[in-house]
Amino acid sequence: MGKSDLAVFITISEASCSECGEDLGRNAWITRGEGQSILCLACADLDHLIFLPAGDAALTRRSRKHSTLSAVVLRFSKARKRYERQGVLVEAEALEQAEQECLADEDVRALRREREAARREKLDQQYVQQFSERVRALYPCCPAGREVAIAEHACRKYSGRVGRSAAAKSYDAQAIRLAVVAHIRHRETPYDELLASGWDRLDARSQVQNMVGQVLAAWESRERP
Repeated sequence: MGKSDLAVFITISEASCSECGEDLGRNAWITRGEGQSILCLACADLDHLIFLPAGDAALTRRSRKHSTLSAVVLRFSKARKRYERQGVLVEAEALEQAEQECLADEDVRALRREREAARREKLDQQYVQQFSERVRALYPCCPAGREVAIAEHACRKYSGRVGRSAAAKSYDAQAIRLAVVAHIRHRETPYDELLASGWDRLDARSQVQNMVGQVLAAWESRERP
């Protein structure tokens, strides 16, 4: 399954996350933890990845090449009695770079437009704007535009992410902090590289904890509003 050897499964029966306890229902996207425990993508720290369906070998190959962290998406076929590949999860920047390399292909351009339309549909734009404004107020020294990226990731509809919690909807500082920490972990530390090289998720978090704290302190406001 490639460099990361990570696998994400689409369930065919009811499932719930062993860590957060969320009822995931059927057709949930999960990973397997220790002792066959089930983790939703948010708890597995894979929810920042973008799904690329199977079908375009060149785009898939280039996306995985450019993605530090990736995962194969599998679903069990009752008819064939085996797991079948549905596509891959890759980093958004890697997919965009791969698409740029394939832009001569009109089909790829069409897929990109469809994906962007679907992304916009899943976002509550007013909520994202208010969430991003709160991020900027609490962390005024974060790089320009990061507050929007953090808000969009955290607030996708029906995602189960921290941004959809009741605390986040009231723009609670702790809920905002969790979203910012998650962003820093993926974007400002070698966390994804550690996962891709086979590190346990909790061990990898511990390894980058100090780095996350340093970046958070650099972004944080001196005087909270």
